[in-house]
Amino acid sequence: MATTSQPLRGKTTCKKIFWAVFPHACFILSLVIYAFLGALMFSHIEGSREVTLSEEYRTFLQNLTYLARKLSDNVTENEKMFKNDIRELFSTADPVWFINPEERWSFFGSLFFCCTVFTTVGYGNTYPVTRIGKHLCMLYALFGIPLMFLVLTDMGDILATVLSKSYNEFRKLQSKIQASKLCSGSTCSKRNELKSRAQSKIVINEPLTIMEVLRSQSGMKRRPVKYRNVELFEMLIARENENTRPVRTKSIERWSSCPELAREKAVSRVIENFDKIGKELEKLDVPIVLMVLVIFVYISCAAAILPNWEKNMDFQEAFYFCFITLTTIGFGDTKLEHPKFFLFFSLYIIIGMEIVFIAFKLGQDRLIVLYKKVISFCAEKKMPSKKIYPK
Repeated sequence: MATTSQPLRGKTTCKKIFWAVFPHACFILSLVIYAFLGALMFSHIEGSREVTLSEEYRTFLQNLTYLARKLSDNVTENEKMFKNDIRELFSTADPVWFINPEERWSFFGSLFFCCTVFTTVGYGNTYPVTRIGKHLCMLYALFGIPLMFLVLTDMGDILATVLSKSYNEFRKLQSKIQASKLCSGSTCSKRNELKSRAQSKIVINEPLTIMEVLRSQSGMKRRPVKYRNVELFEMLIARENENTRPVRTKSIERWSSCPELAREKAVSRVIENFDKIGKELEKLDVPIVLMVLVIFVYISCAAAILPNWEKNMDFQEAFYFCFITLTTIGFGDTKLEHPKFFLFFSLYIIIGMEIVFIAFKLGQDRLIVLYKKVISFCAEKKMPSKKIYPK
């Protein structure tokens, strides 16, 4: 029996783990599929567009050629004027003129664009040009942004649970260390003796069986049979009412013998997991300084790795780029030369956005508490003082 029960227990634990992980994996997988489908769509639409030389582009080339010919041999005299003319000319230029659609809108480039859309980063260096691409971009963002927020909320619960448990364990360890420093040998022994005495006095009263109840009732035998049966019936009803909860738990255990009921039970658990999304994030209560430290360390790690494939960045520029990305500001002033390498960093972006989102949520809660204290303080100051009149 022991050999057969162990595989069954292993299967049940695996099923429990699977149904517990299923909602989180479902959200992440749906986001990945959505990003890949968007990449295929935009690479086909924007990458295969025909490049036509517009009249503005031809005028731009003519003016550029004119300025190049106008520049004389003595560069020092006309250098300032030439710089001003070039600046004015390039301010009228459209960046699309200098972009090859097939290179910019490759699969990895389109995937990078899709990630910047549903994460609401939007650097601005890559954007759709065709009218169909613009319409599909609006439709893609309309469904992609809520899906991304759902993934952020779901993963925020996991990170909130990890952070809260880690912080609580740290506080417990800190309290134990402080207690060991403050507690001497004699006082600790006295406390342990008092605790053992208090625990020895605790008696757990378990519910008695019907036979034990009948044996304890000495006056039952002296009474007539009629009244004795009535009291026995009442005791049986009371005993049945006490055992209602254990009977329900036993009925739940029978579900393992019926696969249909077990499947319904697993589905109900999954639905309950979907309903609990965002609850752990609301319960999180850690110091805001700790979250700021976590963000600083998290961005610093990426800023140390990113310059390895982005040669135009140093540590400070990479730190600035990661901060602007994780906060979804996305100015677009710092561009990536190799976005396909940064795509493998997409998990870092999602987790980093989670951490920043948690920090903003904690900061929002602290601001609300601060505003409440300020308003209550001002209200107490404006309250008229009660005057006590002599009797």
